[in-house]
Amino acid sequence: MALLNANPVVYQTSINNIRVESETDFDDDVVDPIDSEEVYELLRSISDPEHPLTLEQLNVTQLQHITVNNDENHVLVEFTPTIPHCSMATLIGLCIRVRLLRSLPERFKVDIKVRKGTHQSENAVNKQLNDKERVAAALENKHLLEVVNQCLTTAARDAVAH
Repeated sequence: MALLNANPVVYQTSINNIRVESETDFDDDVVDPIDSEEVYELLRSISDPEHPLTLEQLNVTQLQHITVNNDENHVLVEFTPTIPHCSMATLIGLCIRVRLLRSLPERFKVDIKVRKGTHQSENAVNKQLNDKERVAAALENKHLLEVVNQCLTTAARDAVAH
């Protein structure tokens, strides 16, 4: 199968984007609100399903496109596909959703969206990614779940390496 984006632009990752953990992050007695940096840390090392690169390296996820509202228990992640007709956009969004579902407290409502104007089918992709029944059905597909888990396994391995 030919790659749709055989030569994606690879961006320099910044060690400045690595969240520095403090002692209070591990203290259960301290109220520790979730912030956009923490969410970004969960997402930055997810592997792209088509390339041996991370979402951060491909500039698909960016810190400034993550919004966290602890008062309303809401997280919004907007991502940018590498090309406007990226066939992997829904799969990338699904990987982001699963990573956050597995990592964030259940109280959070998570919205995943393609950044406005960055994909030719952004409305359809956004509808799929934010429909609980469609997400559940997708995750019942054994092959699709294996692909998602592979992208996330790399993310977990890379997170330990940092």
